[in-house]
Amino acid sequence: MKRLVIGTRKSELALWQAKWVRERLIEAHPGLEVELAETDTAGDRDLATPLPLVDGKGVFTAEIEEGLRDGTIDLAVHSLKDLPTELPEGFEIGAYCLRHDPRDAFLGKDGLVLADLPEGARIGTSSLRRAAQVYRVRPDVECVSIRGNLATRWRKLQEDEGMAGIILAVAGVERLGWSDRITEYLAPDVVMPAAGQGIIAVEVAAGRDDAAALVRAVNHAESERAARAERSFLAALEGGCQTPIGALAACTGDVVRLSGMVCSLDGGSMVRVERTGTQPERVGREAAEDALAQGAAGILPAHADRSGV
Repeated sequence: MKRLVIGTRKSELALWQAKWVRERLIEAHPGLEVELAETDTAGDRDLATPLPLVDGKGVFTAEIEEGLRDGTIDLAVHSLKDLPTELPEGFEIGAYCLRHDPRDAFLGKDGLVLADLPEGARIGTSSLRRAAQVYRVRPDVECVSIRGNLATRWRKLQEDEGMAGIILAVAGVERLGWSDRITEYLAPDVVMPAAGQGIIAVEVAAGRDDAAALVRAVNHAESERAARAERSFLAALEGGCQTPIGALAACTGDVVRLSGMVCSLDGGSMVRVERTGTQPERVGREAAEDALAQGAAGILPAHADRSGV
């Protein structure tokens, strides 16, 4: 192939990620022409509904996958954490790119960190996972839904005098050059990241061996193994953005060590597990079994008054 078309969302971060993949592909395949095709998704269009209440899986990916299906694009670039653990039939992940910092970050006004927030402080987040874990350490604050791309969320923070800060993924913040806006990097034992957080995924249509072969050049084996363990944990618990589940794996040689977390929406109950092994998917499944054995089944369907986050 001499030419590839990458499908991407239109946000600044999505375009940054697509351009990053384009540069890596051109480096790996000199002479290759790579174009970008921008698409709006359901998740981009509906900014009023709290993310956990948006109908269906793949709210940030389905429209782009239509381009893969009809052949108008050759690849789709996503934040891995936006991809459902079970892809629609006919699609596969062709590459897991080198992972950026997987942690979450607090961007607080006046340099504040979580521990210094006054009682009743309001924190903006679109994630039940983040909100639940914040309630675990600061049950006296209020997490409120905030939607939109990163620039929109930052603007909403500045315009809302009553909002003390927002929580975003470190990877996105740093990719946009906003490191100076971070007031606290949240340790995974305080706020465990989402499965796959910090990893750019390249999706291809099944059977497109030509595109898949080119894309493997940007795959990072260690990031792939970590992601497979994390997503296996999430899949075994049948979790999505409606459930506070976190997972983070690290690889040392052939060994994968996975930490997993399931938390109630109000932060009152939490199960943490760890598993180590050499087969990523098996590590994830066994960690999920451990979590269920420790009571996660009783947490997963639980709802609380804070479910509007």
